[in-house]
Amino acid sequence: MTKTYVLDTNVLIQSPYALLSFEDNKVVLPIAVLEELDKLKNEEGERGANARQSIRYLEQLRQTGNLFEGVALKNGGTLKIEANFVNIDLPFGFASDSNDNRILKVCKGLAEKGESVILVTKDIIVRLKSQKIGIAAEDFTTEQSPHLKEQYTGRLDVYTSDKAMSEFKKKGLSPEQIYLPAAPEDIPPKEGISADDMSSFRQEVQPVYNQFFIIHSETNDKKTLLGRYNGKLIVPLKSLKEEPFGVKPVNVGQKFLQEALMQEAETAPLVIVKGPAGTAKTFYSLAVGLDKIYNADKKSYRRILITRPNVQFDEDIGFLPGTEQEKIAPYLRPIIDNLEILVDRNEKERYKNEKELKGKIDELFARGIIMAEAMNFIRGRSITHTYLIIDEAQNLTPKQVKGIVTRVGKGTKVILLGDPGQIDHPLLDERTNGLSYASEKMKGSPLCYQISMLTEECERSALALDAAQRM
Repeated sequence: MTKTYVLDTNVLIQSPYALLSFEDNKVVLPIAVLEELDKLKNEEGERGANARQSIRYLEQLRQTGNLFEGVALKNGGTLKIEANFVNIDLPFGFASDSNDNRILKVCKGLAEKGESVILVTKDIIVRLKSQKIGIAAEDFTTEQSPHLKEQYTGRLDVYTSDKAMSEFKKKGLSPEQIYLPAAPEDIPPKEGISADDMSSFRQEVQPVYNQFFIIHSETNDKKTLLGRYNGKLIVPLKSLKEEPFGVKPVNVGQKFLQEALMQEAETAPLVIVKGPAGTAKTFYSLAVGLDKIYNADKKSYRRILITRPNVQFDEDIGFLPGTEQEKIAPYLRPIIDNLEILVDRNEKERYKNEKELKGKIDELFARGIIMAEAMNFIRGRSITHTYLIIDEAQNLTPKQVKGIVTRVGKGTKVILLGDPGQIDHPLLDERTNGLSYASEKMKGSPLCYQISMLTEECERSALALDAAQRM
């Protein structure tokens, strides 16, 4: 049975070509959606750009036929702009002139005609209201990642024999030499089962390119080695003895993070780091970037470029007073906090002379070693020989993250940092944000290293760790 998908404006604002995501079904755009696109088309930033792109695509379709009667889409479906059903009654309390409710009127009107209607919207409130009038509603799922607990973490605990562990540094480990214990419910009682039979109750491991491994001895769980899958073998980490900019990794997650960040841009031009606050994602990224610039033997980049999306700020930067740096300074305070620790490692003396500490950080910016730009100014540029840190990347849309990663020039390393569990963008969640999207799409790429930091790897303070585990 053919379904009728009614699209809300916010779907096109996230993905301008969403019209092609519904196979051979009928897609309907209420006239209210066109009016909202028209209002948004002159906006600066991502929303305005996507509105314009949506309008241009509708114009291409208009040239193939009458949109108000329906035109064919190249995926086998049809698109129709619906201007009817203005007099459909909605429940008491639903304002008839709001665009959301005008869209709901179209849904109800089509349903009363006997069509199998599904409203597609990223607005949770509209989905709740659609339930009141008996209309099925769903999120736009084409660009969705798995649930947070099911997303790729870039790391895995595995087991191997003591002999294989003794030969690891020289020979590495083949995927056949590692395994996961079987689930407890799959293992029968041990009585009467030989060791050889017990060995059959194991799960095979299918490594992912650049996946990190904590390798446990099968006879002593506390005896471990660390490795990374290079596409053929699990090999030892290369940077365990490094201390970038004087920083030493203090847990397994930081050791994996250091390995990913220390690779040259030609080897690992993209690093994706997910994890809760306090796990040193930004701090470690800055430390490695400064090390790569200040260390004459390793100097690989012209500069460190930092940006962090801010849901309100990115759209309105042009209207704020001051220079670009003055405009974005308040939003870079978390970066400054980390730099204060990096430029003065003496905790007892660090804050005795605040003016001197500020001077050290100001010098980094004045000399162009570190630059900060608004996300709105990054889009569309080709950035070369740069160590590019995108902080709070969970507030990017999939289209934004694609626009950044696909514009990377020669010699640039991109580091995407964020916590998919902490979303500020009103139309994104743990499954639809750009950070999770990039993580799932780049999984298995030989050019991408990924690592998810664990809650217990929080190093900010004893209170921060305790709160992260309890709250």
